[in-house]
Parts: sequence; C-alpha cells; structure tokens
Amino acid sequence: MEKNMNDAYSNAMEQLKEVKELIGLDDNVYEQLKEPKRLTRVAIPVKMDNGQTKVFIGYRSQFNDARGPFKGGIRFHPGVSESEVKALSAWMTWKTATVNLPLGGGKGGVIVDPKQLSVGELERLSRGYIKALYNVLGPTVDVPAPDVYTTPQIMAWMLDEYESIVGHHAPGVITGKPLSLGGSAGRGESTALGGVFVLEEAIAKIGLTKNASVAIQGLGNAGGTMAKLLAKAGFKVVAVSDSQGAIYKAEGLDVPAVLAHKAKGGKLSELGGAIDDALAVEADILIPAALENSITADNVGVIKAKMILELANGPITPEADKILAGKNILVVPDILANAGGVAVSYFEQVQNAYNYYWTETEVNDKLKQLMTDSFNQAWAKKEQYQTTMRLGTYALAVGRVAEAMKARQA
Repeated sequence: MEKNMNDAYSNAMEQLKEVKELIGLDDNVYEQLKEPKRLTRVAIPVKMDNGQTKVFIGYRSQFNDARGPFKGGIRFHPGVSESEVKALSAWMTWKTATVNLPLGGGKGGVIVDPKQLSVGELERLSRGYIKALYNVLGPTVDVPAPDVYTTPQIMAWMLDEYESIVGHHAPGVITGKPLSLGGSAGRGESTALGGVFVLEEAIAKIGLTKNASVAIQGLGNAGGTMAKLLAKAGFKVVAVSDSQGAIYKAEGLDVPAVLAHKAKGGKLSELGGAIDDALAVEADILIPAALENSITADNVGVIKAKMILELANGPITPEADKILAGKNILVVPDILANAGGVAVSYFEQVQNAYNYYWTETEVNDKLKQLMTDSFNQAWAKKEQYQTTMRLGTYALAVGRVAEAMKARQA
C-alpha cells in the first residue's frame, strides 16, 4: 500500500521535487512553488427548497500567477478537499505553461453532491460561491471555468452574480460559458479534441496507427467525447467504464450506441460484455478520464497497454508512475494531454477581450497547432534529459514558470 496515495498535494509536490533535481531548479524559486500564493476557504449558506439553510464548504486555491492571471476550474463533488484543490491548482500552473499560455494556475471546488440538489438549490449554491469569492476573482486576476459536475449553465449563473456585484459586464471573468453569453465555439469538445491531437503525435512516436485499440476509464464530458472522437477517427474503442461499471468488446464497441444508452440513464452492464475493470483489458492505448489517483501501486500491475494518455487530472500516483516507466510504457501526462480545455478557455478570454468571435473551425485549427507544437516541445525536453515524457513535460513547464518568476525578481 502506498503512503499518502490519496493525498493529491503530496503527489504534486513529489513530482515538483523530481523535476527540481532534473533541471537544477533554483532553490529560491522551488521554495516559493511549494505552497499556493493564496488559499481561500469559505462557508456558503444556501437556503434549501424545504426552507432550511445548509452550509457548504468551498475552496479557491490560487497557486501561481507569474505568467498571467490565475486560471482553473471549479468542481462540485463530495470528494473535494483542501489537498485536492491545491494539487489541481499546481497542475494548472504547469498545464498553462506547457502549452505556453500567458496564464497561471488556480482551482476551486465545493464539497457537495450536485445530483442531490434541485435546479434552484444548485443555482443558489453557484451564486453563493461567487458572493463568497468575487473579491479575489476577475478577468485580469483569476478566471474560473467548468470542471467535474459543473456546466455552462452553472458558469452562466456565476457570471451573472459576479456582474451583478461589480455593476458592469465582465464576460472574461469566467470561461466555459454558453455561447449566448460570450462562450467560445468548440469549448465543449476542446479537452477531448486536444487529447486527440496529442494522441496522434504520440502514436507516431511508438509505431501505432489509427486502428489501434483503446480502453477509456470514465465517460463524463471528457471521456465520453474522447470515445466519440476516437471512434470517428478510426480507432477501435474496445472498453469503456463509468462510476457504475465497465464493458469490453474485443472487436470494438458501437460507441454512439453506448453513449446514447448512457444519455438515457441506462447502465453500461445492460449492453452486455460487463467486466470488472477497464484498466485491465488488452488494449494498445489506455485513457484514464475519471478522477485523480485512479492508478496506484496496488492496481498498476493489471495494465497491458503500450501507452497511457492522461485525460483526467493526476490519475496516476508517483509510485505507479515509476512502475510504468520501468515497463517502458509511454505516459503522456495530464498537463499536456488534457490541456485542450484550458487552451480554448484562453481563446474564449481573448475573444471576450476583443468582443470578436471565431468560428468553430478557426478555434479547432488554432487548437491543433497549439497542441501539436506543445507535444513536440515536450518531446524535445524528454529527449534532451533522456527521461520520461512526464518529466520532460514538467521540465518544459516548470522551466517557463521559473523564468517568469526570476524575471520579476531580478
């Protein structure tokens, strides 16, 4: 059993320590990168439909803004914790730097099961989060976005609350908004599409083709969209899983039928081919697209894939990562593989600032160029340091953050 395997922030800091030793990171910079610049914990009172008031605990971790405003999602989930949001804000800092955006890293969350709330209660909670934190947010300060169990509608409520408080329009304060409120075309598929662009570069490096077999853990927005896009591109999606189960079909699943069944509230097991774990199937490529710490030292041994693309944030613990490296399994890290979402969030900020909007084709073309360039830059660092893809990508990202920090302190 791993020590601290559920402590996301310990994992994030272990990764930072590794890259410090690899690139010779300045001690003064390293010390500043061991804690968020600001961590805010708030109590959010919400009047429930039964007339009683319930208090929810929320967080906003603002890790580093040397390269630009803090940027990162807000998640509504029962498992939200201080350690989790701190870790996610650190990973966002590296992610925005990996794809060379002029942004820093932040993350927020509320401890709640949104499935247990009515629409009215969810709106009041969303507005309450902004009431509690508006003074540390802003288009040039900190820009939130959707994350686990938050949606464009929730972003719309949050935007409206922020603008009501400050007394003017500020569409750039939040990304992932509905198109009618200044959202960007292409934002809904951007995390998965960015992952596809990275995957296409990565398979060429290890000799796989587009008829490779794929297993996907997690069928939320990112995982479900990834399954759809990969099937359309010719990949063979042989296994998928969600929080209730997993299914496998060696000749490939009918992905549109699977997603349609799930959208209607059906269980995957009702489609046949039920298995215990999507991680353990025979597949060329494994895509963890659920939550952090999904792959640990205790279950990493079941993985048979030649390559792992991290569509989730922090799905592999450091101990499991070392085991995978020892098996020469290429791991394309989250801070590169799932950066398509924050890339298009940045495009949304730019469009809001100019009040000029691009077509979906224009957005996707810009995204492909950005993700392809970023993969090649990270691969070059991997080759330079003769290390894993994760550490090569971290060398690229942390080096960029350190450069900005030192420029400010010179």
